[in-house]
Amino acid sequence: MARFLVRSVISTIVTMLLVSIALFGLIEVGSGDITVKILGIESTAEQRASYRAQLGLDQSAALRYIGWLVGNDWLVRGRVGHKLVTVKNPQTGEDQWWADVDGQLTRWRMRSGELYALLRQENGSSVEVLANDGWQLDPETGTEFFWGVNDNNSAVKWVRGAGERVWVRTSAGFRQQGDGPQQYIPLRKGILRGDPGLALQTGRPVAVTLIPRIRNTAVLAGVAFIVVMPLALVLGILAGVNEGKPLDRVISVGGLAATATPEFVTGIFLILVLGIWLKEIWPGSPFKAVALFTSPDAIFRDPTLLLLPVLTLTAVELGYVARMTRASMVEVMDSAYIRTAIIKGMPYRRVVLRHAIRNALMAPITIIMLHVNWLVGGVVVVEVIFGYPGLGKYIYDSAIFGDFNAIEAAAMVTVFIAVVTRLIGDLAYTLLNPRLRYT
Repeated sequence: MARFLVRSVISTIVTMLLVSIALFGLIEVGSGDITVKILGIESTAEQRASYRAQLGLDQSAALRYIGWLVGNDWLVRGRVGHKLVTVKNPQTGEDQWWADVDGQLTRWRMRSGELYALLRQENGSSVEVLANDGWQLDPETGTEFFWGVNDNNSAVKWVRGAGERVWVRTSAGFRQQGDGPQQYIPLRKGILRGDPGLALQTGRPVAVTLIPRIRNTAVLAGVAFIVVMPLALVLGILAGVNEGKPLDRVISVGGLAATATPEFVTGIFLILVLGIWLKEIWPGSPFKAVALFTSPDAIFRDPTLLLLPVLTLTAVELGYVARMTRASMVEVMDSAYIRTAIIKGMPYRRVVLRHAIRNALMAPITIIMLHVNWLVGGVVVVEVIFGYPGLGKYIYDSAIFGDFNAIEAAAMVTVFIAVVTRLIGDLAYTLLNPRLRYT
């Protein structure tokens, strides 16, 4: 068992690494110029180039992937010349990068050709002072340059007397500023240290925006699992025990029809019937044709928002698991040891409950664990139909936008869940059949 667990951990790490590399390459090739989606098609080439540099997209793909995986603060520290640390923003709770200059957290900014240092105070505010130290001479060009951390969480390079004109986006539109850095390196710790970077679509840390989505999908998938799996197992067992009888036919045909119907058809049908037609007959109906998810916490304020998404998932999953359970139950009931027990006069109920069900569950348990992964990471269609703020919709929106930081982080979550659920399925299979041993 110990070897099996070690192999599973190693395979998980290798799988996640390979998936991240493949996904990064696909996004790199297929996403195009992401700055057009951020700034809009009305932006100029100069504005897009400036913004691309500020996001660090002018770096090579290899450097950006390494930064996403293991961070780049350790690499940039040699240029800045000081230890780089993160401190929580007291207003937003998000990490801010600072340089630790002899125990004083410092950032820098350039204004009117002069370099100023921002010294962080204990209350979270900062004091601005003129900074004349730290300039270095470039022997090749004869110019003076300075590497520091700006107030946008990037390590930047200023050149004295040669400030770049950069474009910044504000609530009032684009604004051009002078005295800008000539090079940007957005700082990050890397996903191995819990920092998958900034979401290009929102400008906020992926970890901050992704965690509530994972929680919401876990709630939706958990409720659907509690409803679907016990019901599917019961229906499958009933169909298997009553093979060829009307009950078996009804369960089998109904399960096949539900499984064959795509999620978007089932979802729209339920919206039409329960959310619109039923609303006209019963004004107090809890089913909502239009679910207003005004915030990621909306489902906790109004749990009825879960009704239609859960029913859609139930309709899609119920038939498949029930049919698998029914097929396994029929096979077990036709086995020699079951027939022998019945011939010897053992009560039929005892044969089914104590002998048949346990062996019949060994096949469906693997299917159930695989479908846990589908419920958590593959409910994209259901979440998009109902506008549900979960992981599936997060992946969809990020993929449409081409936000590789968000897509990579979400993909790692789904891969991790897939491997863990497979491991749980293998362990459950072992418990149901003690003769199996992993070496």
